[in-house]
Amino acid sequence: MTIRNGPLHGVTVLDLTGFIFGPYATQTLGDLGADVIKIESPEGDGQRRGTKHAKNENMGAGFMTLNRNKRSITLDLKTDDGREQLQRMVPSAQVFIHNVRADAIARLGFSYDDVARLNPSIVYAHCVGYGSDGPYAGRQAFDDLVQAASGAADLMPRVDGNPDMRLLPTFVADKVSGLHALYAVLAALFHRERTGEGQFVEVPMLECFTSFMMVEHLYGATFEPAVSHVGHSAALANDRRPLQTKDGHIAIQPVSRAAAAKFLELGGIPGAYESDRFVNAKGSKGKVLAYYEMLREAAGARTTEEWMRLGEEHRIPIMRANTLDEVLEDPHLKAVGFFEIREHPTEGGWRAMKPPVKFSKTPASIRLDPPMSGANNEEF
Repeated sequence: MTIRNGPLHGVTVLDLTGFIFGPYATQTLGDLGADVIKIESPEGDGQRRGTKHAKNENMGAGFMTLNRNKRSITLDLKTDDGREQLQRMVPSAQVFIHNVRADAIARLGFSYDDVARLNPSIVYAHCVGYGSDGPYAGRQAFDDLVQAASGAADLMPRVDGNPDMRLLPTFVADKVSGLHALYAVLAALFHRERTGEGQFVEVPMLECFTSFMMVEHLYGATFEPAVSHVGHSAALANDRRPLQTKDGHIAIQPVSRAAAAKFLELGGIPGAYESDRFVNAKGSKGKVLAYYEMLREAAGARTTEEWMRLGEEHRIPIMRANTLDEVLEDPHLKAVGFFEIREHPTEGGWRAMKPPVKFSKTPASIRLDPPMSGANNEEF
């Protein structure tokens, strides 16, 4: 099958990132058609190891999901030969991206000034934990630390009343920051196309993730002086959760009181808003509690598939709530071919998630499976 070129075809990316933040950004650049050259130390990216969830050493599950559409070469940048080889590659690249500490990359001879002397039009992206003009600059940063500093660990206590701070059970700060790095590189490339100018781009995790999380949770503190509390009340409601059906769970988000009333009616509670338990509930909080109690009761009256059909029929926003295992069998994701079983040259069958964004003229695609460390050394 002929694969058409993606929108970034012709862009070469020198990728010195590791773990999640940077590789998530560079994998997406690769999905969009860029030639991403992953520069690894002789030991390889740390994501390759440290997990039992692999078929073979150095090709762990986390590495597989973050490093498709990349070529890999190994260079020891602590040696003259390694540094000279990378220097030879800089003039033909359009993007240089890394997550090495500023002082360390400067000692290796690849600070922005060093790289720009070799290629003035380069887009140089530095993925850091904290902005260089603040007191945290240069500190180590990992997903857990950034979730903690951003206030994300304070979300669950506000939902369930348990005062223990808890991290969200996903590496969300890394991945969100990776998307910030992606759009930053794309914007700098657009500027480069118009003007020929390269530039230095700093992408700090704490600032990126805090801006993402506080969109709704800044809330009353949006204004100065604050008009109410921080933390979006509806988003933090304890009852904002999937409802149990006869055989699974659904999520429902009625767009109007009429839609909610129809859902309750379909679940065996007609005239819910005129019922004694709603009308006689004490105050607004009592009515909210009564409403959610009726939602739970109604949801349990039918199966998940029945609710999916009825939601579509009556224009009520309803969706099945999948377990992580059930996501792999979701009928919509199966129909669009979201999970693709591919054959890896060394790992055998592996499950890839296809690029989710569609382009009518320059589609994103999976062209290369995750590379073994140094798989492309002979090409450079």
